[in-house]
Amino acid sequence: MLNEFHNRLAVVTGASSGIGLAVTEQLLEQGARVLAMSRQIGGLGELAERYKDQLAWVAGDITRQEDLARLGTRAEALGPVDFVVPNAGIAQLADGLDVAAFDRQWAVNGAGALNTLACLRSHLAATASVVFIGTFLANVTFPGLAAYIASKAALMAHVRTLAVELAPHGIRINTVSPGPTATPIWSTLGLKPAELGDVANSVNQRLLDGEFLKPGAVADVILFQLSRGARSVYGQDWVVDSGYTLR
Repeated sequence: MLNEFHNRLAVVTGASSGIGLAVTEQLLEQGARVLAMSRQIGGLGELAERYKDQLAWVAGDITRQEDLARLGTRAEALGPVDFVVPNAGIAQLADGLDVAAFDRQWAVNGAGALNTLACLRSHLAATASVVFIGTFLANVTFPGLAAYIASKAALMAHVRTLAVELAPHGIRINTVSPGPTATPIWSTLGLKPAELGDVANSVNQRLLDGEFLKPGAVADVILFQLSRGARSVYGQDWVVDSGYTLR
């Protein structure tokens, strides 16, 4: 039986690893066509071999307008676009008063995500669903990640109003905020292995099931948000964090 994703086009950024890769794989498994964007091919290489007729890749950086223009051109050729997941993001440790750190992370996590949707807007289907990626940390604190949290929190606030603005145009927008997830982003924080181990142990103690989320668990929720099952959900942020923010 065909499902609602079959042969419909999704655009996913930051698709080469972690949550973006998991979302891409699940969409492909559901029969969707996926236009994936990332700076490197990463895990998409294996998926391209398995789904060569469904997966298209654009190498690019969402902070570069010329790369987004190429994404838009490719989407126009393959479209219309039914689903968008602007997933690309970065996290950097920094002093809470380092405004430059916020600028760097907003350029990707906020402006980059919004510009991704902007470059695709004219290529969207009559009804389209968009899921932005927030963070569970918007509800708590994490010393060293103030700039990261602020960049995501600003995006989440922006998305709520954007959902109201674009709903009359058939575009349904929401946010999914992952909790501690086993993705390569943790290795980019610049922590020594022992320090990273201490952070992981501390985080695990707050998770109700005692372990980091797998990317697929977050992807499950994102796909539901994209689907007609969530057709009456607008401008909401769904936190998927194994209970971290309950403690």
